[in-house]
Amino acid sequence: MRLTLAEPKYLKESITIISDLVNEARFKVNKEAIELVAMDPANVAMVIFKLLSSSFTEYDVKKDVEIAINLNNLKQILRRAKPNDMLTLELDPENKLKIQLKGDNVRTFNLPIIDLDEKEQKIPDLKFPVSVTVSSSILNEAIEDVDIVAESVTFLAEPKKFTIQAEGDLSQAKIEMKEGDNVKIKTDGNDKVKAKYSVEYLKKMISGSKIADDVSISFSNDYPLKLEFKTVDKVMLSFILAPRVEND
Repeated sequence: MRLTLAEPKYLKESITIISDLVNEARFKVNKEAIELVAMDPANVAMVIFKLLSSSFTEYDVKKDVEIAINLNNLKQILRRAKPNDMLTLELDPENKLKIQLKGDNVRTFNLPIIDLDEKEQKIPDLKFPVSVTVSSSILNEAIEDVDIVAESVTFLAEPKKFTIQAEGDLSQAKIEMKEGDNVKIKTDGNDKVKAKYSVEYLKKMISGSKIADDVSISFSNDYPLKLEFKTVDKVMLSFILAPRVEND
């Protein structure tokens, strides 16, 4: 296996974001992509990552490989990558992941492959009556707004309108978005759809804005939320977040 990226940004940013939620994870490398599916230790959030072979300048995978890595260690190495570095990933015979950064000079790091006992995570088959697509920066601003007043946030969708709101002991915040150029709302019917989620988790997930300009937000009544960040032919990073139940 030998993989070379001319734009380390997509891998670097994605791993930084994922490592906020997951400490160790298993990557699957196949002919089409590098993929990862992992749960956070509290079993509240799932992260799904796919870096497509088309984003690499060299993508030589003879057979499917699985590599389990400590993400914090990987993040520290990827942080050393400069924007113009060529980044190469190789598996060496001693069961280490070799990471080479090539710019004005050549820097090589070796990361141990770890044993992960956890069972393989299956992506749940979720059906959503509502999907909202907005600019990533709009969602970021909204989550930062509600973070001032409360620990949980309510998403409310109705035809032609999407509302993000939160209530603290005394304070309230409400962000209303009408369907238009920057906001696209797809709903199955005319009913209102409403669910509540943890702001703390959302703050980690909205960093996906670093890899995609838009975000797709899918949810249902008291049902998991799915956020998807995607750059066509390059990378996909999505998150599934369990709802906060009303009695808390």
